[in-house]
Amino acid sequence: QVQLVESGGGLVQVGGSLRLSCAASGRSFSSYAAGWFRQAPGKEREFVASISGTGISRYYARSLKGRFTISRDNAKNAVYLQMNSLVRQDTAIYYCAARTTQSVISNDVSTYDAWGQGTQVTVSS
Repeated sequence: QVQLVESGGGLVQVGGSLRLSCAASGRSFSSYAAGWFRQAPGKEREFVASISGTGISRYYARSLKGRFTISRDNAKNAVYLQMNSLVRQDTAIYYCAARTTQSVISNDVSTYDAWGQGTQVTVSS
């Protein structure tokens, strides 16, 4: 069973950047696809980005318009989300997740079965 812990959230100004980290513990992490999701108060959890087990394939939510980059370092059991050109609409709790039964990417929240506790990102003007 994999355990996930997010870090790197905080307060940033519009136009700034943050890098979120997700530390994983457990066996066979490199065989799991991973992803980032976010949730604002009163809203459903939405897909941000996903990455295959090897890190070769990446997929992003259309609405992000190329501002975010997902990556992973399997030697460190870690997944990252680089966020640039942040806008106030990016304010949310960001969660990392893993698909322990699949190595391929997916944007379907229901297919991810391991979740971190989330880290708050607040973008202010």
